[in-house]
Amino acid sequence: QVRLAESGGGLVQAGESLRLSCAASGSIYSINAMGWYRQAPGKQRELVARITTGGITNYANSVKGRFTISRDNAKNTVYLQMNSLKPDDTAVYYCNAEAVYNFWGQGTQVTVSS
Repeated sequence: QVRLAESGGGLVQAGESLRLSCAASGSIYSINAMGWYRQAPGKQRELVARITTGGITNYANSVKGRFTISRDNAKNTVYLQMNSLKPDDTAVYYCNAEAVYNFWGQGTQVTVSS
């Protein structure tokens, strides 16, 4: 079992920045990769960024150059630095851990006003 605790969401204006954090606990040795997904109202959940245990990253085209995913192995924490935020980035952001099963955090709201 993997437990994920997210933090860092909030309300910002367009052009500003936020950093999301996701702390993993439990069977963290079983995790192969971690990522951030988001779901806007009326839309499907989509991958934002992902990082493997080897440090390989991939991003949605819509956030490339603006968002950066990173991890602190000592703290078992993954971060999503979000710069130059746009109103289209407004969504609930979910942390994900890929192990034998997929584990999800409770989600954190990010709202970007124009």
